[in-house]
Amino acid sequence: MSDRGRPRLWSVDEHLGDILGAVRPLEPIELQLLDAQGCVLVEDVTVPVALPPFDNSSMDGYAVRTADVAGASEEFPAVLIVVGDVAAGSGELPEVGPGEAARIMTGAPLPPGAEAVVPVEWTDGGTGGGAATAMRAASTAPEGASGEVRVHRAAEARAHVRARGSDVQAGDLALEAGTVLGPPQIALLAAIGRGTVRVRPRPRVVVMSTGSELVQPGEELAEGRIYDSNSFALTAAARDAGAIAYRVGAVGDDAETLRATIEDQLIRADLIVTTGGVSVGAYDVVKEALSSVGDADEPGSGVDFRKLAMQPGKPQGFGAIGPDHTPLLALPGNPVSSYVSFELFVRPAIRTLMGLRDVRRPTVRAALSADKALSSPAGRRQFLRGTYDAEAGTVTPVGGSGSHLIAALAHADSLIVLPEDTTSAEPGTELDVVLLG
Repeated sequence: MSDRGRPRLWSVDEHLGDILGAVRPLEPIELQLLDAQGCVLVEDVTVPVALPPFDNSSMDGYAVRTADVAGASEEFPAVLIVVGDVAAGSGELPEVGPGEAARIMTGAPLPPGAEAVVPVEWTDGGTGGGAATAMRAASTAPEGASGEVRVHRAAEARAHVRARGSDVQAGDLALEAGTVLGPPQIALLAAIGRGTVRVRPRPRVVVMSTGSELVQPGEELAEGRIYDSNSFALTAAARDAGAIAYRVGAVGDDAETLRATIEDQLIRADLIVTTGGVSVGAYDVVKEALSSVGDADEPGSGVDFRKLAMQPGKPQGFGAIGPDHTPLLALPGNPVSSYVSFELFVRPAIRTLMGLRDVRRPTVRAALSADKALSSPAGRRQFLRGTYDAEAGTVTPVGGSGSHLIAALAHADSLIVLPEDTTSAEPGTELDVVLLG
């Protein structure tokens, strides 16, 4: 309490600090490659074998000795005896001697004796010089030969050859700890022969909204009811942050029902997020249901509800519930308040659970592009929706400051930050801008 007997106002930074101080990264586990997509690597991965593991062709064509095609032209092609075919995955390889070539496919190993690959477009495709020429070639060709090929262009040594280890060498660092595994990283792990990898799993986040006025989208909207948008927005936001998110249908204004629903969800939750019911109204069921949760014999158990010096999103709750002390964040119910609170507090918590180093959205400085000055209440950090122009270095407000204006939120890609000590900002003022995209 303050000197005047009023509840304390917590700053945004204090509240976030308490959350990040209590949330710990999830324990690492070993996962199959595809199951590890989106997870954070907890170990450095080195290359066990060179990639590619052998010299191979980057073209369909013919493997040749460079001396045999030196000076070759359309008028005076080099005529070579074809001693065999080399396909990708071939084991036994024909040896290419003087005056010889081997037909080779993309990705196939370079046969012994060959020094370069000439693309098939530089040849006659192996049609040779007619029946008589083919008969002469067959009569003088070594065993296993299959006709001849005319090469119309010279090739330098190693032309169209992918060298062994040209991608990565054995012992190289393939991926370092802290890397988020996306499709290219999964590809690299598979290419170097890793079937499993040690990662922090994606956190499981359960999202639920509260309020007897909420109706599921697609159902009939009766008088005095509204569609539940918050749980959809926050579930999508949790997935965007990297979590596996589960949406629970809206819970009515009944504390016992809410408490039972939360307890049922603990089995599949690393983090629980509620929206609505955290203010001072008669039906603020989240406070009613969770204020008494916790075991006095277990430090750190229970949920603390507080008011923050911010707009929107003044009422907030945070704590730990259940036998495993599962973190719970209780957000306000107005759509913009809920989403802004998610970006400021829940997203960093999710990314901390993942073990990421950088848990916050990027922030840039931009000049305010507006028709008139923006106003902000003294002592509050205000977050306004905006559109950011990186090329011009400006940000433009979208919609008003009302915490119910969800249409404006849908067209914003950033949050304009007006600090606690700023009550107005003239056009052209440089402000912090949180990038949401």
